[in-house]
Amino acid sequence: MNLGAAEEESPQEIHIPAEIDWQMLDKSKFFFLGAALFSGVSASLYPMVVLKTRQQVAHSQLSCIRTAFSLVRHEGFRALYRGFGTSLMGTIPARALYMGALEITKSYVGTATIKVGFPETTAATIANAAAGLSAAMAAQLVWTPVDVVSQRLMVQPSYNNPNSSSTHYINGIDAFRKILNADGLRGLYRGFGISILTYAPSNAVWWASYYVAQRLVWGGIGCCYYAKKVQVDEGNENGGYGNNVYKPDSKTVIAVQGASAAMAGSISALITMPLDTIKTRLQVLDGDENGRRGPTIGQTLRNLVREGGWTACYRGLAPRCASMSMSATTMITTYEFLKRLSTKNQESLSS
Repeated sequence: MNLGAAEEESPQEIHIPAEIDWQMLDKSKFFFLGAALFSGVSASLYPMVVLKTRQQVAHSQLSCIRTAFSLVRHEGFRALYRGFGTSLMGTIPARALYMGALEITKSYVGTATIKVGFPETTAATIANAAAGLSAAMAAQLVWTPVDVVSQRLMVQPSYNNPNSSSTHYINGIDAFRKILNADGLRGLYRGFGISILTYAPSNAVWWASYYVAQRLVWGGIGCCYYAKKVQVDEGNENGGYGNNVYKPDSKTVIAVQGASAAMAGSISALITMPLDTIKTRLQVLDGDENGRRGPTIGQTLRNLVREGGWTACYRGLAPRCASMSMSATTMITTYEFLKRLSTKNQESLSS
């Protein structure tokens, strides 16, 4: 599935590095290096996740900046990383599931759709969407319990208020034990259904948008290059049509990947924000607020609308857009770098 190959039919060829398929990867190196690289990415973006979660469970509207200042002033900088240890320990196996499902699905669906007779561009878009969908569903088996535990830690204050009816957790293990004792396995998977409804379409939209955005950006770059060449070569014997091949350097490739990822991340964040807010509320609120059962999706939505109208469903949109765009940009550049480090034959990629 090579984007460069799809461009060969146009007068302005763009020769970019070939996409690395699942069969080309050294699997042990891929998963080991992936765990290390994505742990660093998670650490850099975690404060944005904490701020988004705080805004989503707040009963009044506060800006992201005010939320950040209030949190740091009252609870210190460590509050921005509350629950990070738990999140990190869960992220490693979840990422392994995600990356494995992503690459396997993309490879097999891409091959199958081409055999059926779809054009390469359409086949690649379908393969990317299907890969994002299956990867998100596989990863949620691990991510949902980790989200429940880490988000409980994110939103609780650093001190134990004796007048508060909510459960206080010492650390991730304590939170895991108390949730399991109070609500069983169902408590750890609270919000699993809506997590699938949130992340599966979001990932499908993201990967499909990312592929389309890349083609659009490369098409724009190719047109600009071609237009400049025509101006420079105008009046020459070949009339400017002799060499229409553009070979971007590695910095240009990374820049295009990053820009495309940021665009796709913003689109996905905007589309799935209400579902993410409802999911966070379901996972954070204690079950005893509604008898022994936690609030339903409908009750959570009604509570949100009652608190601040339909705009309450978009609380935390700014940090989520920023987090998803930065995460997408960092993730995709790291991911492409990881795939190049993990390939079985490095020489085949230099051509």
